[in-house]
Amino acid sequence: MADLSTDFLGIKSPNPFWLASAPPTDKAYNVERAFEAGWGGVVWKTLGEAGPPVVNVNGPRYGAMWGPDRRLMGLNNIELITDRDLEINLREIKEVKQKWPDRAMIVSLMVPCEEEPWKKILKRVEETNADGVELNFGCPHGMSERGMGSAVGQVPEYIEMVARWCKQHTNMPVIVKLTPNITDIRKPATAALNGGADAVSLINTINSIVSVDLDNFAPEPTIDGKGSHGGYCGPAVKPIALSMVSEIARNQETRGMPISGIGGINTWRDAAEYIALGCGTVQVCTAAMTYGFKIVEEMIEGLSNYMDEKGFETIEDFRGMAVPNVTDWQYLNLNYVTKARINQDLCISCGRCHIACEDTSHQAITNMVDGKRMFEVIDEECVGCNLCVNVCPVEDCITMEQIAGTDPRTKMPIDAEYANWTTHPNNPAT
Repeated sequence: MADLSTDFLGIKSPNPFWLASAPPTDKAYNVERAFEAGWGGVVWKTLGEAGPPVVNVNGPRYGAMWGPDRRLMGLNNIELITDRDLEINLREIKEVKQKWPDRAMIVSLMVPCEEEPWKKILKRVEETNADGVELNFGCPHGMSERGMGSAVGQVPEYIEMVARWCKQHTNMPVIVKLTPNITDIRKPATAALNGGADAVSLINTINSIVSVDLDNFAPEPTIDGKGSHGGYCGPAVKPIALSMVSEIARNQETRGMPISGIGGINTWRDAAEYIALGCGTVQVCTAAMTYGFKIVEEMIEGLSNYMDEKGFETIEDFRGMAVPNVTDWQYLNLNYVTKARINQDLCISCGRCHIACEDTSHQAITNMVDGKRMFEVIDEECVGCNLCVNVCPVEDCITMEQIAGTDPRTKMPIDAEYANWTTHPNNPAT
């Protein structure tokens, strides 16, 4: 069977599945249940020390977005960092690490942007024998109003400064957790690298309001008639996270920097996609909060089966394999031509492909053939956009077929088998 063990910055774990810093990692009871279920590591919920005491609300802390059948697609979280006593957290971290020496134990930290508080708390964490620290520069709510969290993560100079402080004051590996609430993720990642950070983790939650109660006209979750922006997480954020991970993985300045991937990981396939984009570990939160800790069993089994099927012995065998195939739009092969094909044996005649194409695309699917209700593609009008594939409710009923096309620049026919776009004279990179 495939070997799922990981060595991330010298931190070993039996599999790449870590629980992210969040409510599930706030105390020893939860973390031990997670390890019993099979999780390879945890990032302990963010600890703080200096400044005003952390007091969480005693009412609803989550807003939600649902898909069909009330499937949870996203959570909006207004919970702050841990409100438990620092001494209790540190004692429990040490005890859990002693009992589970083979699991990764990372401690998330957030203190004011001053050197002394960082120096002080790092020494305290070292005494627990934790494997590393994660600097929380991502939370968009509550703590950012105090000059921490994403308020730091949005300023590359602050990231570099704090990372440098931490590397000076601890021998533990330092991971910088990045906020997605920024225009160009490459800049904070580069700043973390310049500050000496050993790795980055991303993404943290996205600043959001998920809904407004139209009876009392307040954002949800609502606390005594008022609401606030929070951090959005769950399956809905995965596409944003994958894009940001890929930007760091292929950026010349940060290429090769270790990455722990976070954002919407619900299945083994999600995890494999992050690994293919260069991540050495993945962190999970919403899936565990939705289905419980035993969801990791399906993730482990699925990833192992996939690797066996592909002939990968370790995750290093396919880590980063997708990175070279991520490119800028200008380098896409404009000579690659596809047309939609409808399998009449699978078609249920719902007409969704036709109406989507007729109303919003290129009028390339007829709904009548020889006086009968039937859906067929008009090749002359089809631009290969694949909208029909995505709206069709029957898997594989509509597929895309590559055909011979015309060079958009020379208007000359192009062989459908032409594959080497990297050396094609029309490629701007040539």
